[in-house]
Amino acid sequence: MKKLLIVLVTAGSLIACKTADKKSDEEKARDQYLKDSIGAVEKSRVLQDTLNFTSIQWLDSTYLNLGKVTKGKTVEVAFRFKNNGSKPLVITDVSPGCGCTVPEKPEKPFAPGEEGVIKAKFESKNQHEGENTKSITVIANTNPGASRLTFRVEVTN
Repeated sequence: MKKLLIVLVTAGSLIACKTADKKSDEEKARDQYLKDSIGAVEKSRVLQDTLNFTSIQWLDSTYLNLGKVTKGKTVEVAFRFKNNGSKPLVITDVSPGCGCTVPEKPEKPFAPGEEGVIKAKFESKNQHEGENTKSITVIANTNPGASRLTFRVEVTN
């Protein structure tokens, strides 16, 4: 009887240890998720803080006609801007309208009066021949919070 009791207590202890380890792993995963999310939360806080809103001026245009490009070529596009507000301009997201366009998001804030560029590459390889109009959405601490940049390219064979 004593042996059975010792076996049961030992088995219970082992099960409890494994359960504690699982909780520990779950807690570790949660902590890592929270750590990774801090950057996203900080960006969200900046976008919601109306006291930190600034304004952006697109120096050329928010619409560019890139002309003709031979199918299979990559075209680079650039949209110049200036922070014409009184607070630092923080660009939190730059997203393409489709997978054929790959934008680059500036990582640093732009001081009042500072200029910058949103760059993107358009891959014409899998696009239909003829006119293609593509867009890029820029999210920043401005009011309104989003700007839509558009470019046109004619894909030829």
